[in-house]
Amino acid sequence: MMDRINKVNQAIKREVSDILNTELQDPRFRFVTITAAEVSRDLQYAKIFYSVLGDEQKAIQAQEALNSASGHVRKLVGQRVRMRYTPQIEFIFDRSIEHSIRIENAIERIKSGPTENS
Repeated sequence: MMDRINKVNQAIKREVSDILNTELQDPRFRFVTITAAEVSRDLQYAKIFYSVLGDEQKAIQAQEALNSASGHVRKLVGQRVRMRYTPQIEFIFDRSIEHSIRIENAIERIKSGPTENS
């Protein structure tokens, strides 16, 4: 069962990414990267995680655009991924990349800190 859900997750991630890059002409999607898709066990709901290259304003604009396009994206996913039901799609901002960059920067500061002061 988990193997099937993983395949569905990958298929939905791939298709949503492709839809945003090729089908929808909204410029707010230019800086959006789909990082993951998580489908519920009953395949009724899908959380689509995304990150945005740029500032907080671009992230807000992307969220608005994704929310308004979610119905259309769901319809296109339904046409491309063979499933009995097309899941409801919810877009969620993925802060993990932002978080890992902050951690990486902190580690670099810790590494270089003592050598600069000695």
